[in-house]
Amino acid sequence: MKTSPRLPVAALVALLLAIGAALVAPAGPASAASIPGMVLSSTPATLPPELAPLATGKRITYVTTDVNGNLITATGLIMTPVSYKKNRVAAWAHGTTGLADQCTPSTNQNVFWPEARTAIAALLGQGFTVAAPDYPGLGTSQQHPYLIGLSEARSIIDAVKAARNLDSSLIPAYVIDGHSQGGQGSLFANQIASSYDGNMVLKGSASIAPVSNAATLAPLIPGTPNQGYLVMGLYGLQTVDSTFSAASVLAPPAKSKTSVLSSGCLMEILASYQNLSASQLLVGGALPDSVIAKLDHWVSPAQTTPTAPILLIQGTADESVPAFLTEMLVDQLHAYSQPVTYQEIDGATHDSAVVQSADTVATWLAGRY
Repeated sequence: MKTSPRLPVAALVALLLAIGAALVAPAGPASAASIPGMVLSSTPATLPPELAPLATGKRITYVTTDVNGNLITATGLIMTPVSYKKNRVAAWAHGTTGLADQCTPSTNQNVFWPEARTAIAALLGQGFTVAAPDYPGLGTSQQHPYLIGLSEARSIIDAVKAARNLDSSLIPAYVIDGHSQGGQGSLFANQIASSYDGNMVLKGSASIAPVSNAATLAPLIPGTPNQGYLVMGLYGLQTVDSTFSAASVLAPPAKSKTSVLSSGCLMEILASYQNLSASQLLVGGALPDSVIAKLDHWVSPAQTTPTAPILLIQGTADESVPAFLTEMLVDQLHAYSQPVTYQEIDGATHDSAVVQSADTVATWLAGRY
């Protein structure tokens, strides 16, 4: 029988010190020795009161990659059911919270939106362990690439890897649930899963009121109460496109308000910009065609073949992501081979669609197995 070689004492001590350093590493650029999904730190998390009786929580720092494939760190929550646990993991991809670190759901329950709590409770009720990424730049030193789909997608998939690294009982098959920004991220994750998730297998993804068709949506926003979303989107674009500056297209009244992007979160940002006219928001009152094209490239899903079946949920009274955009998305997704199920909820708003569909979505995702 072969025996394992023993490490010299000095080498063993060095190894233990290295492991300890990795577990307490701060949220900055990941080291070259890291791999996507590697957990750098894990600490007990206090969950919102709706979820605390249902699950134990851990806040993690983990390794993911940016859109260029560079290793970076990200943060998130892992929630494990306390009473009915199966060996399956679901990712929850949250809707817009803001751009700054105080807008990180894993540390700020004020932006752990009520609809997100309802959706996660339904997933826990199906026995899923839930991996909930914050997205790159929220809770770390980087800028948040807001609405950059391939950034969200990588952090979503790597959060699932991190959950499996913490719990070896979780099987490689997984599902994704997401809303708004997270619904968009869910679709992008579905697109890249087969080439990015390694030995895991995506069984299906649900997207509730996902951001899509940016070339159609973006020109409709100036002059409306939703202008804060567009401002955030422009700052998200400049994180991945060095040739573009958000300040180059924002009009002086809009530029004078940009401090709210670092001092506030979603509600403060929307309130700050909602009363501007189109010409007060943008130079010339409209986005240049070149900027619209850039947004469409980075923001719009359904550009490549999905990996797994898709469930789309849309409220007919949604004023943030109008239903006609999701209807366009359904047609675009039907061009590919994966099955697409589309359900409209009559009278549902952008947020109430999540609440009203929570059990339906969780049951559909559980049925993918």
